[in-house]
Amino acid sequence: MKLQRMNRRALSLGALAVSGALALTACGSDDTGSSSDGSTSSATAAAGSIKCDDAKGQLLADGSSAQKNAIDAWVKNFTQACSGVQVNYKGSGSGAGVTAFTQGQVAFAGSDSALKPEDVTASKSVCSGGQGIDLPMVAGPIAVAYNVAGVDNLVLDAATIAKIFDGKITNWNDAAIAKLNPDAKLPDLKIQPYHRSDESGTTDNFTKYLIAAAPDNWKYEGGKAWQAKGGQAAAGSSGVAQGVKQTNGAIGYMELSYAKDGLGTVAVDTGASAPVKASSDGATKAVAAAQVVGTGSDLSLKLDYNTKAEGAYPLTLVTYEIACDKGNKAATLPATKAFLRYIASEDGQGILSGIDYAPIPDAIISKVRTTIEGLS
Repeated sequence: MKLQRMNRRALSLGALAVSGALALTACGSDDTGSSSDGSTSSATAAAGSIKCDDAKGQLLADGSSAQKNAIDAWVKNFTQACSGVQVNYKGSGSGAGVTAFTQGQVAFAGSDSALKPEDVTASKSVCSGGQGIDLPMVAGPIAVAYNVAGVDNLVLDAATIAKIFDGKITNWNDAAIAKLNPDAKLPDLKIQPYHRSDESGTTDNFTKYLIAAAPDNWKYEGGKAWQAKGGQAAAGSSGVAQGVKQTNGAIGYMELSYAKDGLGTVAVDTGASAPVKASSDGATKAVAAAQVVGTGSDLSLKLDYNTKAEGAYPLTLVTYEIACDKGNKAATLPATKAFLRYIASEDGQGILSGIDYAPIPDAIISKVRTTIEGLS
């Protein structure tokens, strides 16, 4: 793919995804596929390369809210090309998605954490002769977003972030924050930390970072459920983002595409030569060093949350699409394979950087593509 073509597609779809109002079905779109100058849009160009095969009917999915904006953009393209398919992705959170999958309620799920052994066991009851597997599809930085009037550039390290979210640092002019931001005018203002109320892969990855990078200051076990006391709780990445936006003095963690509309994002002091802000490029650099630790068709990854590599953003998550390796329902298998094939393709991955996500590195996504073709 030519770089200019990728950039045009990314910019075009970025505006669509961030709006949060994308149609989830083919019949709901009034997009003509033409730009104001009469040329064919990049969305239509992408749609032309999508293989629909025998895909038809309704494809139900649920899970990670962190990838919701990416899914919306992908669905827009896919349903333009495959008019016989309706894709409905709820984005209720990783925990809800895994539960829906293991109960046979959805064709695939999205999760920001790989399946646990008990999840794999449960999946065998719905994957006839097979089991659920993890397919890494979207990478993205978890932004630590804040709303503090008059503070435009904020640097924090892992220890300070941990103390803030554990209620050990409670005011914005605390000495620990001031030391990291000698030129900032920090207000005498109470810190209002926001966390997820639902079981969340974003929470899981955020706390894995704190455990790895600030073990002396974060003594919790981690996982999808928030464990620290205090703070404000909100459902989904969108709920956390809304809470932070509405509260002067607030801070929260969310996927970067939600950190918009006046929110600042923290630059993380990792010990590298310069603090690193959340970005697609920084996330890709972090994921490039990941190891595939899954067995068989499973492609779950192990990330280095304590990386000090130059430009690598440590607070990065990978969202997996979870499907049966064998025993997918015959009614939804063609649509599942067609949709997953598209989002793993060069075109599908190519839109991610323009909407504040990061594509999966080539060495990993090539394995994903091979695995998708073998789903049965």
